Amino acid sequence: MNSVTKTLLIGLAIICTSCQTRELNTQTSYLTGWKTFDKSTNNFEAYAGSISQLPPGMVAIPGGSFTIGQTDEFITAPHNSVRRTLTVSPFYMDKYEVTNIGWREYVDWMKFVFGNHNSELVEFTLPDTTVWRSDLAYNEPYVDNYFRHPAYSFYPVVGVSWDQAMAYCQWRTDRVNERILTSGNYLEKLPYDLVNPNAYLTEQEIDNFLKNNAQHPEYAKYEKKAVQVPASKINQLSASNGNPTTNGEVTMYQLPYEWIRDHFVFNTEKYLTSSSYTPTQGHNARKDAYGNARKVNRADGLMVIGYRLPTEAEWEYAAVAPIANKDGIPSEGRIYPWSGYHVRDLSKEAKGKMRANYVRTRGDMMGIAGAPNDGYVITAPVDAFSANDFGLYNMAGNVNEWVLDVYRETTYEEATEYNPFRGNVYSQIKKDSLGNTMMTPTGCLAIEYNNDTDKRDYKDGDVMSLLDTDYPLDTTGIEEAKYDPTNILAPHLTKTTRVYKGGSWNDRLYWLNPTTRRYMDQSKSSNTIGFRCAMSVVGK
Repeated sequence: MNSVTKTLLIGLAIICTSCQTRELNTQTSYLTGWKTFDKSTNNFEAYAGSISQLPPGMVAIPGGSFTIGQTDEFITAPHNSVRRTLTVSPFYMDKYEVTNIGWREYVDWMKFVFGNHNSELVEFTLPDTTVWRSDLAYNEPYVDNYFRHPAYSFYPVVGVSWDQAMAYCQWRTDRVNERILTSGNYLEKLPYDLVNPNAYLTEQEIDNFLKNNAQHPEYAKYEKKAVQVPASKINQLSASNGNPTTNGEVTMYQLPYEWIRDHFVFNTEKYLTSSSYTPTQGHNARKDAYGNARKVNRADGLMVIGYRLPTEAEWEYAAVAPIANKDGIPSEGRIYPWSGYHVRDLSKEAKGKMRANYVRTRGDMMGIAGAPNDGYVITAPVDAFSANDFGLYNMAGNVNEWVLDVYRETTYEEATEYNPFRGNVYSQIKKDSLGNTMMTPTGCLAIEYNNDTDKRDYKDGDVMSLLDTDYPLDTTGIEEAKYDPTNILAPHLTKTTRVYKGGSWNDRLYWLNPTTRRYMDQSKSSNTIGFRCAMSVVGK
């Protein structure tokens, strides 16, 4: 834990400790005088905010004002990041880029839960390993090994689209909250043994499961899934209870996909807003005014509020780490995430060592034998090189990183002065015609929005990106066209064009400047783009 993180946590702890002695406290209402947690009255529960520990894998980034935008003059570079001062709220950020092993945990969980029921869900989680292919390079070893081989476990995952990264953030949020609730005995552990792809049940066993879960009558509405299993894969007890067939197979059953989707998969929003989860009755259970066990809610402050991608402003702020010195003056105007204008370390301890993984000149990816520069032909482990002043690794070079924002060249002209962001889509929970909450294929709450709540193009000063070209075009006579005839009218920027930043192993030094901006459609991926997660801090 670095000094900045310690300072933030100590400060928050002091604030929270003082809540018990200040005039504003949680023991007695300062507005009515009634005591809280009094079961002889309405048992109103009042909790003070606190931060007991960092979210797994993250660093606390203190908020503040800083000057965002280009710090060098490049005549040929796009002028899409004009300097201006803004403020960013405190937030958390992953210390490292998400790794191959971290992504494999996600893929294997999806295989375990959905592998026998919905292969498309599993396929969506797989990174595109063909991004390593080049028509004039021999990169097949990377195609075959980069994601799966343990030698690359702690290298950054690539070949992942913005859409996939966002799905990973949701999965990570739900798994962390599920662990918090089950380890604290606020939620019964979900029956992973029953959704195991190799878990085969007899008809009697699955009927007993439904009987033992009579408090969920909706379970019975799903059809049992009968499968033919080789007898050699079934233990003798189960096989004797099954129905052997003439070809040596046994008729067994698995829990249906719909049950797993709707009732097994833990989703944070579903837990907070639906009746799909039964609260535990243990000593840690939260109680309502009548002494009955209830579910944990937002007011308890136990769960993380959600992993996500960082906004562009957050990412740039975290990269330059503008911490004030003893005179109260921040280190503004950095060209790179480290102090000074040099890409080699000038300290006595590590003098001459490269600070980032990038391309020096044409064809020079790592330096020469016996005296390498950064030492890596492609990506490097996520903990390679030194951290910046916030304790974050590889905020320049190694891989570019997806951020949350939709790209527009002139967003800076209209963005707010605090927490600027382009990409808001205000959604609501989707319900069917009977008012029932709908689920996504992965068991999360489905959401919907209308055009009025889609703010991705709000105050877009880039007029060309707003042209409406959605109209019929007469292409008579154009045979085997090798171009899109609408391109002369339609720009390439859309509502799904997302920003990525940071420079990569295959980029020149210019792109290592945190102020530089590039973009790609959120459904695309590259061998130079990865990501790291962020999380908002509440109460600051």
